[in-house]
Amino acid sequence: MYDIKIIGDNVLRKKAFRVTEFDNDLLNLSKDMIETMHNNNGIGLAAPQINILKRIIVVDISPVEKDYEAMAFINPEILESWGSIIFEEGCLSVPGVNEDVERPEKILLKYQTVTGENKTEEFDGWMARVLQHEIDHLNGILFIDYLSPLKQKLALNKFETI
Repeated sequence: MYDIKIIGDNVLRKKAFRVTEFDNDLLNLSKDMIETMHNNNGIGLAAPQINILKRIIVVDISPVEKDYEAMAFINPEILESWGSIIFEEGCLSVPGVNEDVERPEKILLKYQTVTGENKTEEFDGWMARVLQHEIDHLNGILFIDYLSPLKQKLALNKFETI
């Protein structure tokens, strides 16, 4: 299990590197990331949040939507997006802060599995939201970056009082 980096740690603002080797190390890392996410009661986790600058995210929305299992997405890339929806978000790297964020409602995602298989799928609802949130982490973006300057300041003040 890994420690999760908290806002203020520079790694959260760095861009992750593309994964090129699909081996047992990648499989084990994805399993460890899922375990770390579950142990911290999260529904998504990106490798930079555990100080690994690789384009890997894991998602498990089963606590909020049935019929889902934990999945790893390697080198995810949003090809298209549609609609718009505002929903409250939180983040394991910004504990104690929850704010409304506007994001596309549906996305077309290109990614690879842990074995290197290429996939393209459309996602909506919770899955689309969590995928977008975690892909932002791969690009050094936090959900609070979408807030107005005043809301960002209030959110960070909340964080500082934790």
